[in-house]
This record gives sequence, C-alpha cells and structure tokens, in this order.
Amino acid sequence: MVVLTEDEGKMAVRLARLAIEESIAGAPNPGLLLTLVFDEQRGVFVTLTKQGELRGCIGFPTPVYPLEEAIVKAARAAATEDPRFPIVKPAELNEISIEVTILTLPQPLTCPPEDRPDNIKIGRHGLIVSGKRRHGLLLPQVATEYGWNRVEFLDHACIKAGLPPGCWQKKDVEILTFEGQIFHE
Repeated sequence: MVVLTEDEGKMAVRLARLAIEESIAGAPNPGLLLTLVFDEQRGVFVTLTKQGELRGCIGFPTPVYPLEEAIVKAARAAATEDPRFPIVKPAELNEISIEVTILTLPQPLTCPPEDRPDNIKIGRHGLIVSGKRRHGLLLPQVATEYGWNRVEFLDHACIKAGLPPGCWQKKDVEILTFEGQIFHE
C-alpha cells in the first residue's frame, strides 16, 4: 500500500473540506487535481472537531471505494449523518476542523486472547472489535488522545461495539488492528 505524501495529505483534507462546504452550504466545488493514489481503493475516516471537541466521525474501515470517493462520502456523512450529533450548520463551518485518517487493511490479531494487549502498539494501532453481531472501531489516535493503556484501549473498543469491557479476552470475540496516516488542517 502506497503511503501518501504530505502534499497528498493536504489534498485529502482539502477534498474533505470542499465536500462538506458543498453539502452544507451549497458552495461550488471547484474540484481538485489529485494524484493517482486517490484512484486506489482505501479505508478512510473523516473526523470533525469544534473547539477541540468531537463533532462528527464517519468512515470506511475497509477499502470499498476509491480514496477520492471515500473521502467525499465520509466527509459528507461526518457532517450530516453521525447519529451522535446534529447536522453541521453553515454558520459552524469556520469553527470546524477536519482530520482525515487513511487506513491500512485491518489484520486479525492471531495470538491467544490473553496476549492481545502485548500485541497492540498505542498510537500506532487502531482497533476493530467484533462479536455477537456487533462491531466497534477506534482510530489509532484515540488511545493517545485519552491517555489509555493497551487494556483500556481494548476495553473501550469493546464498549464502542456495545459489548462489555473485557470481552476482548474471549476467543469468540475477534480483534483486528490497522494503522492510519493522519492528516489535519
């Protein structure tokens, strides 16, 4: 998987901003001249914050769309479809900060459940917890932002999935890790 350059990261964030402004305020989208990496299918999340607080976060953990399309869809959804928040209003656009996280393919942790914490690197790995037909995802930067250790990160990923903390210790609960390139305004 090709790593994005810093300039491509800036393009990704600009693309997300333009998609949100077009969707929320009806602003014309002049389009961007993008590099070939934006044609590759990639997993991506777009996170919106306002005054340092989460305002929306939606994405695609697996590569189901070309990166350009995935960023546009995730950005619009983060602003208008995150069920935790009301739709972003046009007056808020100048207060919203955008972060785009480009994901690697999620990989299952194949170690015994009791060894899972030892196989997670805080600040590098994101987590997907799956069990009992529920799924929860936390981006790599979340554990660092909250100062969680590996066990707390696993517990919070379980909670995000609607499962009890500590469920990561069960064999029938799958844990996947992924990495992300993070770009922000």
